[in-house]
Amino acid sequence: MKAIALESYGAADDLRLVELPDPKVAPGEVLVRVKAAGVNPVDWKLAAGYLDPIMEVRFPLISGWDVAGVVEGVGLDATEFAVGDEVFGYVRKDWAQNGTYAELVAAPVRTLAKKPAALSWEQAAGAPLAGLTAYQTIKRVGLAKGETVLIHAAAGGVGSLGVQIAVALGARVIGTASERNHDFLRELGAEPVTYGDGLADRVRNLAPDGVDAALDFIGEGAVDVSQRLLRERDRVASITDGEAAARGGHYVWVRPDADDLAALAALADAGKLTVPVEHALPLAETAEAWRLSQAGRTRGKIVLTV
Repeated sequence: MKAIALESYGAADDLRLVELPDPKVAPGEVLVRVKAAGVNPVDWKLAAGYLDPIMEVRFPLISGWDVAGVVEGVGLDATEFAVGDEVFGYVRKDWAQNGTYAELVAAPVRTLAKKPAALSWEQAAGAPLAGLTAYQTIKRVGLAKGETVLIHAAAGGVGSLGVQIAVALGARVIGTASERNHDFLRELGAEPVTYGDGLADRVRNLAPDGVDAALDFIGEGAVDVSQRLLRERDRVASITDGEAAARGGHYVWVRPDADDLAALAALADAGKLTVPVEHALPLAETAEAWRLSQAGRTRGKIVLTV
């Protein structure tokens, strides 16, 4: 199979399109013919060695955890899926090596769900990690119908999905973004505010009594600002601030979860969740996809087509 791989820790310029053996399919796994693979910042951070203290990485490394594709083979006792099923998933295993930037990937059934019919291959590939991150962060703060939530970096890959999930729950959403993304947030159902100095005052103008919950998808002091606005200081969750729990909030590291993926698919098929894809590049242009991701100015998702 063709795949994008690294022979050692490195950066975008070190990526190579190579031929590698087709993956073996272990019990409890299925073989997926990849249609599209999502690009996330964790992909290039992992490849640079940033996660080395907490995660085993083996080489040659095929990056990528997000996938949308068609089941081509079924391993022993993998009864959840059949050949021909269209699936999407967050294929994170116990170590990193055989990722989704490839024509084929062997995926544990616990990491997959049926692809939502309402989403294209590219949209479905952009949904798993970002969608699960948003969904699980929302669950962690216990957001409920009728509550007001502040979402930091609401126009980004995770934030834009978080806005839609919160709106689908019946929450009022206030989202931070640069002014160029304010109309985009309004389209998703959020009330936009500009991030930066004076954010707390701008949020207070919209919600004089404060907010019920806050989701930090950017860092940069967002937990501290949120706790000044929250009615209950513990109802803030961050995916970037490792000290959030020590300050009384929550730190969230996304987990593969088939049930949560199915919930996202149900929202998409009900017309309540879409995935904004700003860039869809062929597999051979993965290096450029990483550079776009590293620039940090993408609205929505970057995906690779295979």
